[in-house]
Amino acid sequence: MSLKNQTVFITGASRGIGRAIALRCARDGANVVIAAKSNEPHPKLGGSIHSVAAEVEAAGGKALAIVLDVRDEVAVHQAMKQAAEHFGGIDILINNAGAIALTNVENTSLKKYDLIQSINHRAVFVCSQAALPFLKKSSNAHILSLSPPINLNPKWLTVFAPYTLSKYGMTLLSIGMAQEFKDYNICVNTLWPETYIATAAVTNNIANEEAVDICRKPEIMADGAWTIITQRQTGQNLTDEQVLRSTGVTDFSGYACNPATIDQIQKDFFLD
Repeated sequence: MSLKNQTVFITGASRGIGRAIALRCARDGANVVIAAKSNEPHPKLGGSIHSVAAEVEAAGGKALAIVLDVRDEVAVHQAMKQAAEHFGGIDILINNAGAIALTNVENTSLKKYDLIQSINHRAVFVCSQAALPFLKKSSNAHILSLSPPINLNPKWLTVFAPYTLSKYGMTLLSIGMAQEFKDYNICVNTLWPETYIATAAVTNNIANEEAVDICRKPEIMADGAWTIITQRQTGQNLTDEQVLRSTGVTDFSGYACNPATIDQIQKDFFLD
């Protein structure tokens, strides 16, 4: 299946994994909505909705850049309406926007706690609900959220329980929506990296810029996402590697940021 002329709405698409997914969809000739807060390039992180929009157009897609804070319910509904009016509908929602806080309960402020819950699982609820009227009209409707399979190993609830809760909440909502939206023929799934991915979230929160040696490129998540949204399966909670292995891929060396340190690539959070 191709995504040509289908409209893909991606939150947090101004850099990293969101940008990679946008460009992969663009190669099919998709209409890509780049929705993020970054109207101007971030001084440290780089990238903006406009720079990604230009890349999408250059890759063969059509782009619409929308400044959006996924915490703002009114703005989310307006953005969905704007995208649907611009492209004639919405076929696919990718909940990529996220916030990370690697602190335990004792060391997490209420302000930070509320921030990560609102950007992570609350935004999945708000964006999915706002997109629903348009997805109902699509013949290839999908909601894909970037969150992990549920793993109740206590270690993930000990080291940074507030963040774990926010990401597991995304997955639990997705499991529920997969069942709720079956009658609308809307596929709802989640996708999570098998390993660290070379994004600002990793270099700023987990390690330093040299840490790319233990990471894979964002393109592996883009390929995984593309595979999911071009198929008709629902209720799946998978990693990028699981998705690609299901298509026959066995060699992942091309996704390594540094082929010389491929044996040092780090498994991602929530995976034992």
